[in-house]
Order: sequence, then structure tokens, then C-alpha cells
Amino acid sequence: MADASASGTSSKRKSLFQTLEVDTRLLGMVGAFVVVCLMFNFLTDGRFLTPRNIFNLTIQTVSVAIMATGMVFVIVTRHIDLSVGSLLATCSAMMAMTQTAILPGLGLDFGSPLIAPLAILVGVATGAVIGAFQGYLIGYLAIPAFIVTLGGLLVWRNVAWYLTNGQTIGPLDETFQLLGGISGTMGETGSWILGVIAVIVAAVAIWGARRARIAHEFPVKPIWAEFALMIVAAVLILGLVATLNAYEVPERVLARQFEAQGLTVPEGYTQGYGVPYSVLLLIAVAVVMTVVARKTRLGRYIFATGGNPDAAELSGINTRMLTVKVFAIMGVLCALAALVASARLSFHSNDIGTLDELRVIAAAVIGGTALAGGMGTIYGAILGALIMQSLQSGMAMVGVDAPFQNIVVGGVLVLAVLVDIVYRKRTGAK
Repeated sequence: MADASASGTSSKRKSLFQTLEVDTRLLGMVGAFVVVCLMFNFLTDGRFLTPRNIFNLTIQTVSVAIMATGMVFVIVTRHIDLSVGSLLATCSAMMAMTQTAILPGLGLDFGSPLIAPLAILVGVATGAVIGAFQGYLIGYLAIPAFIVTLGGLLVWRNVAWYLTNGQTIGPLDETFQLLGGISGTMGETGSWILGVIAVIVAAVAIWGARRARIAHEFPVKPIWAEFALMIVAAVLILGLVATLNAYEVPERVLARQFEAQGLTVPEGYTQGYGVPYSVLLLIAVAVVMTVVARKTRLGRYIFATGGNPDAAELSGINTRMLTVKVFAIMGVLCALAALVASARLSFHSNDIGTLDELRVIAAAVIGGTALAGGMGTIYGAILGALIMQSLQSGMAMVGVDAPFQNIVVGGVLVLAVLVDIVYRKRTGAK
């Protein structure tokens, strides 16, 4: 009787999960993230979950998370890209040299409003061309992606060194630095406006998805579950905005800002940083990549090719050109990550992007992207990047040596693949 009762309870629980369409893999990642945060908050006597550290955690995650969204497409198509960190360095070097040497040499004064956008265009073009070139070698010349990108890891890192003659280049343009994090934020009012808009957009998206499922006569969640999801989304969005707004601008910085306007800081006046522009860039990238993955022909071709390359090619998909496109997208995202990373530092350094290939691949895999291809999500990769950065930041705050931090990251990567294998065996996923 006890066994029958337990079996019935398990069956009901399973039925409830199925009814609510709970993504158990995502739920597990969220649970792991919460455990990591609580553990480090305890070990650091409450310093890990302070507004200041959460703010720093968000801006440190952005560059890896941007590249992780592209790595999802690469791994889904059954390839790998080991060159992302080195490609980031080359794009960073190109942008740094463009704004400090090339454009001033052409008569454009340093500080001109055209410096930053032109430098960004050069960086994005560099990333796209290099990515497409690597994709051509893989798709049309049939050289394994592992070999091409391993060679790229060595080539592009040293191309970056030669572009700058091994020197640190900076300071970079002030407008360019706005996308680095703390140098460019929306402020409290702008952040609250963004938060309210995001809540409305999330609610509309959830309700729109429900109506679409009804229109196609697909099963839908109970209406109370939809409203519960809206409430959870609103709490998370507004909670993050409130936390970022709670990180106050230091008094000396406020004093300089007011002095520049010929004013003095009112007594008791405080101002929060708010949402960084770099986080806005990550949100934009996430939205675009999600739309590409779910709503476009390119996205359908990517997942179809990853699921069964032979069948995809027989059905008329040009898998060789698709490979070129996927690696070109990866190159563009490396350039955007280079923009964020160098802007956050305010200069280009020779070691920028070192070991980012490990972090990016780990973020994608931890986020549920299957190394066998055919399965992966953009939001999962971003959550994976956040988990990775939380681990590294937490260990740094506790005082763990850098070599041991990399040992832990490597171990987590192997564990994530093991969990993925076990999950697939139990669920019957391929």
C-alpha cells in the first residue's frame, strides 16, 4: 500500500510538471545558481549578494554571455570554436588602433563623436570576415572545426599582438567606454522605466504565446499558471532593477559631476547607478538570437542540420553555406564582446580574452547545449555564463588562488557534460 501510494504521488507530481510544462533542466540550473549564490554569500559574510557585487557580477558576465549565445549555434551544428578568446583580442586590437591611431591619422580628432561608431564598425567587420573565413575552411574545404579554430586560437592571438606591437593601447574614447559597465549606466529613473517596459513586454509575450497555442489547437497551461509566470517574471525584472539602483554612486564621483555643472551636491543626496548599457547590449543580443533561433528559416536550418546533417542536406539545405553563416555570426558576437571587455577596462591589453574559449564553451554546455548537436537555448547559455562568473567571483572573494579557480571551472565543465548524458538517457532525448 505504501509503495502504491508513493507511486500515485509520483505520478501526480509528474502529471503536474507535464501540465505546467516545467523545463526540468532549466529548473536544475536555476537551483544550482541559487545554491552557488547562497553558499558564497555565507562564506563571504553576506558580501556576495550586496548591490555592489551583483552590479559587478552583471557587467563581468556580459562579454562571455554574448559569445555564449553564438556558441550555442556553433555547437548545435555539431562544431566547436576554440578561437573565440583570440578572435576577441584581434577585434579589440583593431578597435583600439582605429580610435587611437588610424582615425586620428586621417585627420579625425580624438574625442570626435564619430570615433566610437567607426571603431565599432571596424571591429564588427573584422569579426565577421574572420568568422566567415573560418566557416569557409570548415564548410567548403571540410577541415574539422576543432583544427581550424585551434589554429585560430594561436593565429589571432598573435595577430592582435602584432597589431599593437605588444603594447597596451589606451585610454580609449570616452563614448566607447560607455558600453563597458560602470562608466555608462541608465541611472535610477531610466532603469525603472526600462523595468516597467520589460515587465509589460514579458506579460504580452507570455499571453501571446498562449493565444498562438490555442489558435493551433495545442495544449496550454492552466490560466493561473500563466499569471503566476507573469508575476515571477515581474518580480525578477523589478528585483534586479531595484538591486542595481541600490548600488550608489560614490560621493566623490557625484561631486565631480555636480562641479562640472557649476553646482554642489545637496546634503543627503544619493544616486544609484542603475542598469549598465552593456547589460542592455546583452539583452538586445539575447532577443535577436532567440528570434533567429525560433522564428527564422536560418534558425530552423541550424537546428535541423544539428539534429541530422545528412537528412538536412538531402532536404535541400546548403549546409556548407550555413556553416559559413554560423561562424560569421560567432565572429560578430566576438567583436561585440571585445567592445564590452575593452570598454570595461578602458584600454586594450595583450591578455584580453585569455581562456575565454573555456568559459564560453562551459557556459553553453552548462546551459544545456548538447555537444552531440541539435539542442540548445540562448537563455540557457546566458544562465550558464552567469553561473560560471558567479563561481569565479565567489572564489576570488573567498581568496581561492587563480590556478585552483581554473581547476574548479574545468571540473564543472566535465560534470555538466556528465549531467547532460545522464539526463538524455533518462528522458530518452537524442
